[in-house]
Parts: sequence; C-alpha cells; structure tokens
Amino acid sequence: MIVIKQAIVLAGGLGTRLRNRVPDLPKCLAPVSGKPFLDYLINYFLSRGIYEFIFAVGYKKEKILEYLKTLPASIPWQISEESEPLGTGGAIRKACRLAGHEQILVLNGDSIFEINPERLSRQHSHTNADCTLALKHMIHADRYGLVNLDTELHVSSFMEKTPNATGLINGGIYALNVEALLSRQLPEKFSFEKDFLEKEYPAGKIFGQVQEGYFIDIGVPEDYERAQTELPQQIKDWHA
Repeated sequence: MIVIKQAIVLAGGLGTRLRNRVPDLPKCLAPVSGKPFLDYLINYFLSRGIYEFIFAVGYKKEKILEYLKTLPASIPWQISEESEPLGTGGAIRKACRLAGHEQILVLNGDSIFEINPERLSRQHSHTNADCTLALKHMIHADRYGLVNLDTELHVSSFMEKTPNATGLINGGIYALNVEALLSRQLPEKFSFEKDFLEKEYPAGKIFGQVQEGYFIDIGVPEDYERAQTELPQQIKDWHA
C-alpha cells in the first residue's frame, strides 16, 4: 500500500465573496483569529503525516510566497505558478508535474476537512483508483452538489445543487493518481470537477470514501466569521 505523503494545495482562488472582508489578501491567507487560514491547513495535515506541499498559486501569488518563506525549513514546499487562471483542473495538472510521487493528495486552500489521509490512501491503493474523493455527510448541503456511491464505493453519480439538500458532498480533498490525470487529453484550462471527475466516473475508476471529521469552507462571509471561533478550538482538539 502506498501511503500518500505529499499534497497539492489549491491557493490561486480569487475569493470574490470575501473581497469586502479581506481586500488585500488571497482567500487562503484570510486571517482567522490572528493567523492566516493557510497556517491552520498546513499544520493540520502535517499532524496527519503529510510533510511535502506544492502550492498552486495565481491571484496575489506574491503574498502567498511571502508567507511560505516564513515556514520552518523542515517543511519542504514548492510553488506552481499560473500566469493566468487555468481552472481547478489546469492548476492541479500543472502542479502534478512537480510531484515526486505516484499518488498525491489534493487540498482546497480555503477549506479544512479533518480526514484520515492514511485511511483514504489505503482505499485508494486497494481499489487502484484514478481518484478517490473524501466525502462528508451534510444535512444543509444547499451550497454543494451531492455525490452518490454504489455498494463498491465507486462514484455512481454527481447531482447539481438543490434547495434543502441532504447527502454526501465533495469535501474538496482527493487522493489522485498523478499519471491518470497527466495522461488524459485535456485542454490547458479546465475544471477538475466538471471535465475530469464528472466525465471519467462512468469508467469506474473514480471512488469515494466517507469521512466524518470537522469541515469548514471559508468561501462565504458567514462561514469565515464562524471559523474565527471554531478553528482555534479545533487546534486544541487536534493536539488533545
């Protein structure tokens, strides 16, 4: 079994819905209780065995680079720069070319989902998946589309956002076979969700795994405010 130790962090988002709150920073650096959000993300995954990071940067990338230079020398990191927005798929594929491993974890730079990476790795390796999605059961899932699995944990369908939805959402974390993405004939700019996951799942190589850890996405102001009190408490729980 291959245990994933390296992660791509998607940190190039424009953060338009948070622009009024953090006008001068990329979303991943939005301050949460006095620390950049990225600080929480990096430290959580370091505590769970991920020790190498590739940051896919674009918008206000110089701010992210300034922050990364403050990290301890013991944390290996690289940056994958977009000169223009490539979409989530283009950003991931470009970063994959810097990967030093066959399998890699992909993280969103504006959300934290407390997963067990080793358990995700175990299933991903066992099923020989191209991609395994970390899924979260959500009661109020109006902001998210839903993902359905069959009895063997293949993704069987993706559902669009619907009011009053309850079910499994894509938690924005993927165990990814690097070559499975790099070998596809895809445009330079594309959506990982629409143009890779949703087109490839019928072939049976896209899987999901339900994890029930804490989840927060700071992409909207109300959840960004909620993070101010919740994330400091989560740090205590992580190290308890």
